[in-house]
Amino acid sequence: MSGVSREHAPAPDRGASATPLPAAVRAGYGLGSLCTGTFATVPGLLLLYYLTNVMAVPAATAGIALFIPKVWDVLINPVVGVVCDRSRLRGGPRRPFLLAGACTLPPLFALVFAAPPLRGTAAAAYVAVFFMLAATAYAVFQVPYVVMPAEMTDDSGERGRLLAWRVGFLGVAILLSGAVAPVIAHADGDTPGGYRLMGAAVAVLLAGGMFAAWWGTRGAPAVKHTTAEPSLRAQLTAARSNKPFLFLAGMWTAQALAVGVMLAGVQYFATYVLGSANAVTPLFVCLIGPLAIVMPVWNRIARARGVKYAQFCASWLFFAATVVLVLTPWGGAWPAYATVALVGVAYGGLQLLPLRMLADNLVNDVARTGRQRAATFTGLWTASETLAFALGAGAFAAVLAVSGFRSSDAAHAVDQPGSALTGITLGMSLLPAAFALVSVWLLHRYREDPVPAAGPVPGTDPAPGAAPGPAPAPDPAPAPKTDEDHGLPEDETDRAG
Repeated sequence: MSGVSREHAPAPDRGASATPLPAAVRAGYGLGSLCTGTFATVPGLLLLYYLTNVMAVPAATAGIALFIPKVWDVLINPVVGVVCDRSRLRGGPRRPFLLAGACTLPPLFALVFAAPPLRGTAAAAYVAVFFMLAATAYAVFQVPYVVMPAEMTDDSGERGRLLAWRVGFLGVAILLSGAVAPVIAHADGDTPGGYRLMGAAVAVLLAGGMFAAWWGTRGAPAVKHTTAEPSLRAQLTAARSNKPFLFLAGMWTAQALAVGVMLAGVQYFATYVLGSANAVTPLFVCLIGPLAIVMPVWNRIARARGVKYAQFCASWLFFAATVVLVLTPWGGAWPAYATVALVGVAYGGLQLLPLRMLADNLVNDVARTGRQRAATFTGLWTASETLAFALGAGAFAAVLAVSGFRSSDAAHAVDQPGSALTGITLGMSLLPAAFALVSVWLLHRYREDPVPAAGPVPGTDPAPGAAPGPAPAPDPAPAPKTDEDHGLPEDETDRAG
């Protein structure tokens, strides 16, 4: 972020910050989502199944093996944010870290699925170690990547356009990796060799997106160094001082939990409820196919009614569609595909809208406090998302364990009891629906108080979807707060990688 003032319309006294970003920068930044979308999708989709159905790891042990690396992520993400803030590397405080992640994550990811001939606990330990290393490399890339939109431009509309590129490529990444990776993995009947080949292929996709983001953003506007909090405890204290961020991050975490559960369960759902391991590919086409079509719709709703309203719509649609999925054993495959397509419509909004609200919250925090703390908050944001995906996979693994799911290796398939089939269905439907309800409650609590600014009169609402005008100079100190939330303007929060 480049300062306290925020310019949003072409006016003589509003500087270059409102100038549109070059198309090459938008595209280059968006290509980074080939990494973030793929790394969030493939392990969440296949790693639990790989452990339980190929490496003969018991469901409970597999859940622990996936959870431990993500707990480490919770610790390492804020640390990466601090290191980025303090960096004086040539190339700025962000792009060198993109390059470092691009050089390390792809080979480590390939090694996660290249386990030697191990079974049971030994296989779980191998995967846990290399998944932890891969998660660390991913944090080095993701934390600076997420903070960049708030620092490239002060204009809310331009950030929305930039994030639309990101979410568009995110949809491509999820569709490509989610549809193709299972096909490669299952080509030889769930053998270790198939998963090894899949890991190498996905590593190439990761490298392409990460290097493209590093190279494509070389023409991005220069950023200022943000103020780093000296410790994780100080970062958490900073978060507590920004109550709108706490509710926003909580909503994002609950939402990520719901998605993480579904990602972990979709391969089991395809194999045991729909009757074919290869059904995961059309499921992913139904989930991600609507993304490009609905993105302009969610943006239009956000502009007309506010981003918070649009987020409510997406959240309730997600809830309703996941509840309907519980009927799949009676309705069959085609109604399930149609229902998953509705989940995909909601998913488009759930990806874009919170990121727009986060970017605005970071700008508003600067206006309110006069401090640059973007990487601190995005480090906590990505840590909460990472932990949520881990908890989602762990929650689904717990459902498998409780319902009596039987693990196996590729050479010895086993029949599952009826209780396990019921557990898989409930884990794919009512469990994510419950997390979606929690996210709706947190979204209801999320609001932001107006930051004093030249433009709208205090106590009035600007045009729907509009961002506040520039803060007064030279004294940007906020007026005394009277609202219990001590946050920012409602329409700013209703504005979302």
